[in-house]
Amino acid sequence: MSSNLVIVESPAKAKTIEGFLGEGFTVKSSYGHVRDLAKKGFGVDIENDFTPNYEISPDKVKVVAELKKLAKGADTVWLATDEDREGEAISWHLFESLNLDEKKTKRIVFHEITKTAIKNAIANPRTIDKHLVDAQQARRILDRLVGFELSPVLWKKIRPSLSAGRVQSVAVRLIVDRERDIMGFKSTSSYKVTANFISGNSLVKAELGTKFKTLDEARAFLKKCSNADFIIDSVETKPSKKSPSAPFTTSTLQQEASRKLGFSVAQTMVVAQRLYESGNITYMRTDSVNLSDTAINQAKEAITGNYGAKYLNVRQYKTKSKGAQEAHEAIRPTYIDKPTITADSADKRLYELIWKRTIASQMSDAELEKTTAVIAVSGATEKFIAQGEVLKFDGFLKIYMEGTDDEDEENQEGMLPPMKVGEKLNANEIIAMERYTHHPARYTEASLVKKMEELGIGRPSTYAPTISTIQKREYVVKEDREGVQRNFNVASLKAGKITEEVRTEGTGAEKSKLFPTDIGMVVTDFLLAQFPQIMDFNFTAKVEEEFDEIAEGKISWTKMLGEFYKPFHKNVVDTSENSERASGERLLGIDPVTGKNVYVRIGRFGPMAQLGEGNDENNKPKFAGLRKDQRIDTITFEEAMDLFKLPRVVGEFEDKEMVVAIGRFGPYVRHNSVFVSLKKEDDPMTISSDRAIELILAKRQAEIDKYIKSFPENPAVQLLNGRWGPYLVIDGNNFKLPKGTDPLALTLEDCLAIAADPKNASKGNRFKKKVIAKPFKQAVAKKVAPKKSAAKKVAAKKAVVKKAVAKKVVKKN
Repeated sequence: MSSNLVIVESPAKAKTIEGFLGEGFTVKSSYGHVRDLAKKGFGVDIENDFTPNYEISPDKVKVVAELKKLAKGADTVWLATDEDREGEAISWHLFESLNLDEKKTKRIVFHEITKTAIKNAIANPRTIDKHLVDAQQARRILDRLVGFELSPVLWKKIRPSLSAGRVQSVAVRLIVDRERDIMGFKSTSSYKVTANFISGNSLVKAELGTKFKTLDEARAFLKKCSNADFIIDSVETKPSKKSPSAPFTTSTLQQEASRKLGFSVAQTMVVAQRLYESGNITYMRTDSVNLSDTAINQAKEAITGNYGAKYLNVRQYKTKSKGAQEAHEAIRPTYIDKPTITADSADKRLYELIWKRTIASQMSDAELEKTTAVIAVSGATEKFIAQGEVLKFDGFLKIYMEGTDDEDEENQEGMLPPMKVGEKLNANEIIAMERYTHHPARYTEASLVKKMEELGIGRPSTYAPTISTIQKREYVVKEDREGVQRNFNVASLKAGKITEEVRTEGTGAEKSKLFPTDIGMVVTDFLLAQFPQIMDFNFTAKVEEEFDEIAEGKISWTKMLGEFYKPFHKNVVDTSENSERASGERLLGIDPVTGKNVYVRIGRFGPMAQLGEGNDENNKPKFAGLRKDQRIDTITFEEAMDLFKLPRVVGEFEDKEMVVAIGRFGPYVRHNSVFVSLKKEDDPMTISSDRAIELILAKRQAEIDKYIKSFPENPAVQLLNGRWGPYLVIDGNNFKLPKGTDPLALTLEDCLAIAADPKNASKGNRFKKKVIAKPFKQAVAKKVAPKKSAAKKVAAKKAVVKKAVAKKVVKKN
């Protein structure tokens, strides 16, 4: 047995580190946290100074048992989890759970997984930092208290299965506030005037410094221009510089990967984690922009060697964000002399982005020359302005240009020809175009991270989980939305003649934007009314600062929790007992046929329309679910009344009715007790009988195609086709197949071996049931009652489909 046991939190990290340490060291993974607050009750003894009640996670019992055994036989146990608060807490939980001896336990930290960094960490161990652990405990316990106390209030006052959280609810508020700003925004139009002038043989583009409110004003100005002279009033040329951005922090990496690579915030963190654990980049959860001396020296060599000394400008950036504590260095490549790596596409692209940003941060400024020419119009006070820009030295732009979230029209500045004051220009064409003001931009995942960082809401380790959570809870959706067509006026002056026309353009289209759902808006309004402190941005940021102070040993974590909990709990009790229910209810009008009120509100299963009220057995209200593209605050009376036309019978198929309706998960057609979802392009109000049959048959075919292989000797084991490719099912538990596996070539023994492999279990398969599956040896020996084999089922289904298709053809003929 090895004399040194090193424990990290992930298998990939363990594999990389083991390669550096060699003989005498065994490196094992804890697979993340090994214990957490007990799931039963609060898991916290509030009356006893918020003492936490921790328990070993059920899926970590075997891991802990194995680590205990290895630790007993080791001379020294090295706790090598990540260096942030979460990593420190994992080390402390391991120390406690494994009953480690303090004398033979050492804590080591590093922010890059390289041989030098690991050897240096081994040479400079420390003890567990209890202040960091306390900061993590305070966050975990506070979030448990807020979630466990607020969520039941939402169940009681709005609908079951809702949740609230200290950070997630404030993040949703940001999106709801922005949506309300957009809903209240009144777009106004004005006329922007641009001109194309001729100077010598060159074209000069210019824009009028004034915008006109009406077409009449714009037309009047064009008339002035028809006989005017255009004289250069002034020319100003001045140098300017553009400096590179700082190396990546967690939030800036998430933002830039979204802009340049199209990655979601969660995807960026998954890929960055892989790059870190494989030793390619430094630690990826950080709000520091500092680079180590070693990194700067490597960057110097790379820049001077590849681009020359004039491209080098060494900088040391300072961290601006409050409470920067997650790591000691920015995100950078561990080996800066490697511009790229051999890896899959996502890993490679993110690595190259990090490399370029790091190198650019140590490169020279880009040098530009900006020219501004003012052009006077005889007979008018308004003046045109022409701007041009010349790149004199590219500097850092040679390899990197930062992206932007700006959605306004870009004014591309080209070069201007040499011009002199007093020079007369010829007007080729002058155009007055109607332009509209634009509502504030909706958040993308990346711009939401930026806003959260600006407000001090959350920390690098919480941005991605928060954004994922609010989408999983269906408080927010990320989606594309089509725009609408609108008309705009254009008046132009050319060759002394003014012409006018009406053009059409698309507006309002959104791509990968965050929209609040109806339930997200109702919950936010309720929490703002009843728990204003929890929803206050400044309060949330103040709590984060207090966590920082706990990490620095400045304040007691139990005292901080006590000061928060007492007034919060009082507020929870008062709200639960005295507040009104919230449903976002809107009265739309009165049904002219029945005389009953028509409402829209949040119901048990989501937004719905309601016709009538009361519980009289003979006069019950009618209900209809809203469509996914409809919202409580914008739906019209007519649109709501249309919903009561559903469910509707669209025809018969195989002597059974086909009924179209809208359910909890959207529009569907029901046939013979089978529910088939309508496609995005299908309208439940107009879908035809033929189209409904087409969808029913397509679903049957998909069911047939799902089956790849089954085993008559054990029907509990099946190989199926899924959304993400082939996978294995045993007793309702799903398992990924190893890369490159041919599912048709697998035997029953192969399948059981894949399922039994602990590496497979450790990956946290998202399909896997929480119920512990029966032992696989039992699965092999299991005797089952005679029933149709999977192969026979498939054959039977194929026969039904063929028969149905034949029937459809006969009907048409």
